[in-house]
Amino acid sequence: MSGASETRAPRPGPLNGFEETVKDFWASRPRRPHVGRKLAGVAAGIGRRYGIDPVVVRIALVVATVFGGFGLTFYLLAWLFLPGESDEVSGFESLIGRGRSSISPAFAVVLAVLTVVSAGGTFSSTWFDGGGLIGFALITTALYLLHRSRGHENRPAPVAARSRTEAFTGNGAFTMTDTATAEPKQGWDPLAADPAGWDLPDVPPVQEPPGPTPPPSYGAPRRRPRSKVGSATFALAVLTAGGGVLAALNGADWFSAQHIIGLVLGVVGIGLVAGAFARGGRGLIGLAIPLAIAGMVLTTAPFKDFDVRGGVGDLRATPHAVTELQPLYQHAAGDIDLDLTKLPLGAPITTTVSNGAGDTTVIVPETADVTYDCRTGAGETSCFNRETNGVSQEALAGTDYGTDGVGGQKITLHVSNSVGNVEVRRD
Repeated sequence: MSGASETRAPRPGPLNGFEETVKDFWASRPRRPHVGRKLAGVAAGIGRRYGIDPVVVRIALVVATVFGGFGLTFYLLAWLFLPGESDEVSGFESLIGRGRSSISPAFAVVLAVLTVVSAGGTFSSTWFDGGGLIGFALITTALYLLHRSRGHENRPAPVAARSRTEAFTGNGAFTMTDTATAEPKQGWDPLAADPAGWDLPDVPPVQEPPGPTPPPSYGAPRRRPRSKVGSATFALAVLTAGGGVLAALNGADWFSAQHIIGLVLGVVGIGLVAGAFARGGRGLIGLAIPLAIAGMVLTTAPFKDFDVRGGVGDLRATPHAVTELQPLYQHAAGDIDLDLTKLPLGAPITTTVSNGAGDTTVIVPETADVTYDCRTGAGETSCFNRETNGVSQEALAGTDYGTDGVGGQKITLHVSNSVGNVEVRRD
């Protein structure tokens, strides 16, 4: 024995400090495998390193990308700084001359540029109210806790560095080798006797090898108890969604559809991380995927002012007195038709019309002095011969004095739609 012994890294525990855990993570960071990868092997490498389902990692990255954008930044960082399964070092380390990597220097530069651009867009924008910082904190904390609890398992073996020069013999100019084949030397017999005349003992008979040992009898495999993580997370997600809807119905403006779905996805994401530790909760993936798709649609599409308050169906109102005029006409879905031409002349009036999905039409008297602002998230807006059409257009705002000029009934209108057409016109 040479006296050298293999040292095994100690299991991270409560006594290990933050700095030791981070150093050990870098020394034994996941390696991106060749088998089981979908793109760069980041999720497969993390899943294999810490013994969790790669699908859970992929779902977490998709959710973090949709709500804040940090999922994409993290994936690019991991692609750049996690070595491949057969690489000596990562792509970034290879770029600065630390060893060999399957990522070419040119592609490493491209990854670095994309990472910087993605990080800048994640942390400097207001995408989902600064959700990039929340995604950064959640992913970093999850990795830290995973390494503290499972960093001693599945530690990747180091890849031996390849020699850059091949072994050779000779003086570098030419090599002379003896190609003659030496004849085998016959053994020396001191007795010079005929081998046929030797009196040798009989060879003992070959014994038959014993038969295979019968396998031990095992009982029926014991069924692993079902984890309660999935059920508890689903119940908490339902409570979170219900609480968000109730808060929205009671006038809390922050609880929009996007934010409610984001909160529910956050609860499901925490359940998936907890399930990775408790070996359960895989059924939550079926809930996370449609929520992530719905969140992506609501975040990227112009539904910022979508309101769940109000009824569903068509709403038609024609107030004949100021006391009949409501300060707010609100509907979740359906058409709204408001006719203000029957109001008597008098003091200035103000009303707001808000519609989630549907067309909104407001008719005002011919001679009224109307101060207005009209907007829609997706559709056509037409207010007193001013028009916009498309998605996320600027609001139309101004004052129209009618055919008789200044001096008519003063009306202030605020009309907004999430999806649908808006029209304000005179009778």
